[in-house]
Amino acid sequence: MKKILIIGGGFSGCSSAEIISRIPDTEITLVEKGNLLGAGVRTHFNGGHPFTFGPRHFLTTKIEAYNYLKKFLKLRNVNYHKFISYIRQDDNFYNYPLNTKDLEKMPDKKKIKAEIKAAKNVESSKNLEEFWVRSVGKTLFNKTINDYNKKMWQGSSCKEIDSFKWSPKGYTIKKGKEAAYDDRISMYPTEADGYNSYFDYIPKIKNVKIMFQSVLRNINFKTKVANIDGKKIKFDILINTIAPDTLFDYKYGKLKFIGRDLHTFVLPGKFAFPKDVFFIYFPNNEKFTRLVEYKKFTRHKSNNTLIGMEIPSSNGRFYPVPFSTEQKKSLKYFKLFPEWTYSIGRAGTYRYEVDIDDCILQSIEIGKQIRENVYKGPRVSGDQYQV
Repeated sequence: MKKILIIGGGFSGCSSAEIISRIPDTEITLVEKGNLLGAGVRTHFNGGHPFTFGPRHFLTTKIEAYNYLKKFLKLRNVNYHKFISYIRQDDNFYNYPLNTKDLEKMPDKKKIKAEIKAAKNVESSKNLEEFWVRSVGKTLFNKTINDYNKKMWQGSSCKEIDSFKWSPKGYTIKKGKEAAYDDRISMYPTEADGYNSYFDYIPKIKNVKIMFQSVLRNINFKTKVANIDGKKIKFDILINTIAPDTLFDYKYGKLKFIGRDLHTFVLPGKFAFPKDVFFIYFPNNEKFTRLVEYKKFTRHKSNNTLIGMEIPSSNGRFYPVPFSTEQKKSLKYFKLFPEWTYSIGRAGTYRYEVDIDDCILQSIEIGKQIRENVYKGPRVSGDQYQV
């Protein structure tokens, strides 16, 4: 009997538990500090309105992840949805990411077009500022990118951001359709409670034990024993989904994370945002980064609407920072992981780019390795996650 210990009950922890539970002769213990599974993907309610700490639509180009999720949840297509941003300098709203159509509306379009035409040496960019200035020029960088990323990552300069997919949405300036993700599978659960039925299924699995309101205190990797609030839990395989520095008593110093405060409020009227607009970004010097109208995802029926306001903060460890100094520090921790220990998910992998589909694929890969008795390292599912 292989004993599997999973730390953290978010999407990575739950999908790992479900997938591994189907392997014969496995016994799984999942440790979760809260009293429910799902972490930031779990649906909560405000005035009857469902919302998540996000929201968390399922976005992927990977059919294997989609096929896994749709076995458990009914999903509907939302790939038509738009993001827009308010640019105070122009007192106008534009698509996010910018569309070529937006350039025609800008008062300084001649200057911007000239800077775009003069773009060069993009491939050799060493940080976020260099990439955007070399791609679209200084005017658009200052107007749409600079302030947003400084407040998002709580830095003093975009030059600090030097370990990143430079354009998180995949574009600098998008051509054609204005929908944000028309080229990918973009889905949201049809049920009012979102992904909750999936999370609530996990404790019902026969060979899965959930330790709610429990915290990992320390681990002896030599004896393969974890101290969970004073209880000694023996394991053969460990799957970590929380920050990797936690497991090693911050030996190389704490890894930096950005927290987030979420404020939700109900407004009168069936909808507050224009048709098909789900998010509004604010790349100016406001404290908050974006607003979301949850009804656009959930299709909740009511005569009012729920808005979420997201503010980067020091509360919580949600977003690994894209600074090379921190990424290098994380690699030191991954080298401490002994055989048959994994660290997955956004926090566990210490990569901001990791999303729900990656969590599922990482769990699938771990399941394959356990079945085949082949261990390939602590970070899995894609070369970009390997040490």
